[in-house]
Amino acid sequence: DDHPIVRQGLKTLLEGRSGWEVVGEASDGAEAVEKAQDLKPDVMVLDVTMPRMNGLEACRVLRKQAPQLEILFVTQHDSPQMMREALDAGARGYVVKSNAARDLLEAVEAVSQHRVFTALNGRNSVALS
Repeated sequence: DDHPIVRQGLKTLLEGRSGWEVVGEASDGAEAVEKAQDLKPDVMVLDVTMPRMNGLEACRVLRKQAPQLEILFVTQHDSPQMMREALDAGARGYVVKSNAARDLLEAVEAVSQHRVFTALNGRNSVALS
């Protein structure tokens, strides 16, 4: 995410979960791709709208470079069409920022277990696969 306060909030939520570690942060899509190569995380949280390289393009690049990496979008775009684009780009999950406090931990847990998790305002879905 390109907003430091959003990154800090997400980090605080994630690090509150026992056994989870935030291994890095990036402020744009290009930096996220670079950090993923170096840090090799299990799950990457991306925003759609970022400078230099947007999240959808970063997701496509990451999918090619690290097919084992699970990608979760946390974004302001409460749109079924944008969610479909993110999933088509290779993401495993999609959460609206306004619901991140409620959905983030469940979403990361689901995608880390290779399950799809989507949550638009008022509509949550978990695929058990």
